[in-house]
Amino acid sequence: MEEQQNQDRTDFLKETIKQRPLNRKKLIRKTIITAAMAVIFGLVACLTFLLLEPVISNRLYPEEKPSTVVLVEEKESEEILPEDMIADDSEMSPEPVTPVLEDEQIAQLLSEMKLGVEDYTSLYDSLAAVAKSVQSSMVTVVGITSDVDWFNNEYKNEGSVAGVIIADNGKELLILTNYPAIEDAELLEITFSDELEYEAELKKKDSNTGLAILAVEKNTMKRTTLQAAEPVKLGTSAGSNLIGNPVIALGQPAGVAGSVCYGFVTSAGSTVDLPDSRYKWITTDIYGSSSATGILVNLSGQVIGIIDSSHNSSDTRNLVSAIGITDLRKLIERMSNDKDIPYLGIHGADVTLQVHEELDVPYGAYIMEIDMDSPAMAAGIQSGDVVTGIGDTKVTSYQELINGMMDMEPEETMTLTLLRQGPEGYTEMELPVTLGTR
Repeated sequence: MEEQQNQDRTDFLKETIKQRPLNRKKLIRKTIITAAMAVIFGLVACLTFLLLEPVISNRLYPEEKPSTVVLVEEKESEEILPEDMIADDSEMSPEPVTPVLEDEQIAQLLSEMKLGVEDYTSLYDSLAAVAKSVQSSMVTVVGITSDVDWFNNEYKNEGSVAGVIIADNGKELLILTNYPAIEDAELLEITFSDELEYEAELKKKDSNTGLAILAVEKNTMKRTTLQAAEPVKLGTSAGSNLIGNPVIALGQPAGVAGSVCYGFVTSAGSTVDLPDSRYKWITTDIYGSSSATGILVNLSGQVIGIIDSSHNSSDTRNLVSAIGITDLRKLIERMSNDKDIPYLGIHGADVTLQVHEELDVPYGAYIMEIDMDSPAMAAGIQSGDVVTGIGDTKVTSYQELINGMMDMEPEETMTLTLLRQGPEGYTEMELPVTLGTR
């Protein structure tokens, strides 16, 4: 009887305790709401991160801004020997007497000046030491392009030119190079003196000279490369004392990377006439490649010219020539600071003493030619005008006019004071000129 009662209780419990039915619609709705909230939260978090990350990064790790590049020319140093510093009575004489030698005496002196092999070895060792001191500033620029052959196989073309480290703006190493040979390159690689390669970007180029500034980010370079790489020292190409001086050609003067050639300056009186510029043309007796690139340095290891044989005549095609560094300095400085190059559109020359006296042309920048559709033509400047001032600054030469223009920005208006010849002589006038961009 008791067992029957227990069985009845168990059956009662089994009958009264039931599982709660599952509400599928409600579950699905909650799942959708939860997923939607998660997506919305994720989107808000991503948006917040994208907006605040640059601000936080700039606060914690401020980006280093490049410093302004200022290029300074250095005069060629002259070594002073200890005995030269001791003054004697002969040095105090205001008019030292120079002995006059007869032809026989000169011939005898020359015959006594015999140089041995050791003297020549010592001489060339000294030249090699100067070249080596500049090699750390030299680089090889390789432009890489992809192409497809007749069988649809992809291959890479590589063009190579020499470059030189012209400046360090704190953020980048700036490379000066000739650009036409690598203009169509898809990738630019720089090989430094330690043989390590780094990718470079074009910073600025000049269609006038074919020169360009390439930039290599310093934070991508190894410490050993940065320690070895050193900006080159600039000398001067001004004056008439270059002729006959020994020079060293570095870069690719012989058409091979890293080649070095020695020679002498044979002329420095010619000029290369380009719009808004008139560059000194330096020729040498160095026989090299017709497509030579690189630099010319003096015996102090200072750059006096950028090799460019594109202006050579047909009979001197293989002689290494260069554009003087003094006339290029302002241009290189602007490109190094990533500034656009102003454009006026004139060709000019200096008024020499002979022209001034014989033709009564006033001193200033003589305008020889005007480019079509140039800012100069739009302003009314004419061939034969003589520019004597920019604003309140006096102009006495064509180079001073170019330097004054290079100190201004494109779209800026400069006021030129000029003299124009008429039936009754020269008449002074002022013309405002809005510069363009080259």
